[in-house]
Amino acid sequence: MRFFLRRFLSRCVIACGLIDSLVKVAEPVRIRFLWRPLLSDPRDVMVLETAVNGGADLLVTFNQKDFVAASKGFAHETVRPSEALDRLRRHAKH
Repeated sequence: MRFFLRRFLSRCVIACGLIDSLVKVAEPVRIRFLWRPLLSDPRDVMVLETAVNGGADLLVTFNQKDFVAASKGFAHETVRPSEALDRLRRHAKH
């Protein structure tokens, strides 16, 4: 039980560190244009609109099925969280 608790807490610390790092570089995005309806789930639309209006290079999501198709034609690339983390790690080494 202690092992699992330590492992869980360790992951929480890593996740909190990642979130803190993202918050430090995050910038507010003013929505100037609405790209609707491009996604089947209306709750996902604000994510795509924020990425497009904010000039994002990457849209990071587990929902590849919906976002990859909807993102075609925009300047960002849609990737899974594991791919985004791999890129961050490679970038940090340079």
